[in-house]
Amino acid sequence: LIQIQMLSWSVIVTRLSLAALFGLLIGLERGRKNWAAGLRTHMMVCVGSSLIMMVSAFGFSDILGSENIGLDPSRVAAQVVSGIGFIGAGAILLSKQGTVRGLTTAAGLWTVAAIGLATGGGLYFAAGATTVIALIILWALEPLEQLYLKKLGHITLTITTNAEINNIDLLKNLLQKEGLKIQSLTIEKNKDCFDYHVKIDRMKVEVLETIVDEIKKDDNIKDISWTL
Repeated sequence: LIQIQMLSWSVIVTRLSLAALFGLLIGLERGRKNWAAGLRTHMMVCVGSSLIMMVSAFGFSDILGSENIGLDPSRVAAQVVSGIGFIGAGAILLSKQGTVRGLTTAAGLWTVAAIGLATGGGLYFAAGATTVIALIILWALEPLEQLYLKKLGHITLTITTNAEINNIDLLKNLLQKEGLKIQSLTIEKNKDCFDYHVKIDRMKVEVLETIVDEIKKDDNIKDISWTL
């Protein structure tokens, strides 16, 4: 018969504790931004994945190698990769303006699950190195990402108008504004008003303020705001 080595209590505790630590480190970074999937969620995913990996590798040792029995224990751990998707989906949000948020957190949860699997499999260095790299991506590279987005990103104008406004006239007015390059436009109908969400190319704030002041001259416009 094939001899399967069982894990000692100390090894089990060590692997689960390291998984909790790795999940905590990444969870702290997400938690500081007040995401729903924060510290405890990342820790639970990492510890759970670690346990699943140990169950997958050693949980069937009493029957593996028995006559007429053939099992592939790795299938248990493999389900974590696809199963973590439902948690990641819960972290993704779609705003009214059509902006998708939470993809980074969902990807982080998927990575944390992989770290948990590596820890449960005894690949401590791989799990630790992945944790460090993930923290660099999530935290250290954020300023560079923001700098890049400031140069190549967009501005979202939210224009609230009376229900009596002529949509075509407003659209023509926006298109005729010099320097205002529209990427997309969505309209929401409320009880007594319209909300126009206009994505435009990034421009200098001084120029944007001038354009907004001109648009506000229309008596049918109640309010204008923008987000960078």
